[in-house]
Amino acid sequence: MLAIKTLILAAASSAFMLASQPLLAHSDEYLDTQKAPNGGQLRMAGPYHFELVVSADNKEAAESPVVVHVSDHAGAKVATAGATGTATILAGKNKTTANLAPDGDNRMKGSAKYASTPDMKVVVSITVAGKTAEQARFTPLAVSH
Repeated sequence: MLAIKTLILAAASSAFMLASQPLLAHSDEYLDTQKAPNGGQLRMAGPYHFELVVSADNKEAAESPVVVHVSDHAGAKVATAGATGTATILAGKNKTTANLAPDGDNRMKGSAKYASTPDMKVVVSITVAGKTAEQARFTPLAVSH
């Protein structure tokens, strides 16, 4: 009888470990190894994935688009109609903010004056209609990405 209980416990533990692997796979480090559908950088933001796409060729600060694609953890598009958001960009010694507005199925778009520097950091905050605000931090042009 003890052998059967041990076997059941081992099977249950194995099933739990296998089922929890996808939950562990959503770290920033893991997402940096994934090819983003739109060529940007992926980050987890609560129940969503945010994919940030910025201009990579601004040697000097210039007005450029900032686009965030919103999906769920399975990669399905999340509608952004009625959503609001901001992207705060820190590039070099400059800080600027882009107001993001819905732009298609699952896109949020805005623009800001920024230079494309390897040390660029972006904090994106989006509130999907009827939900709480979610935030993610990006290093979209870092060499490791």
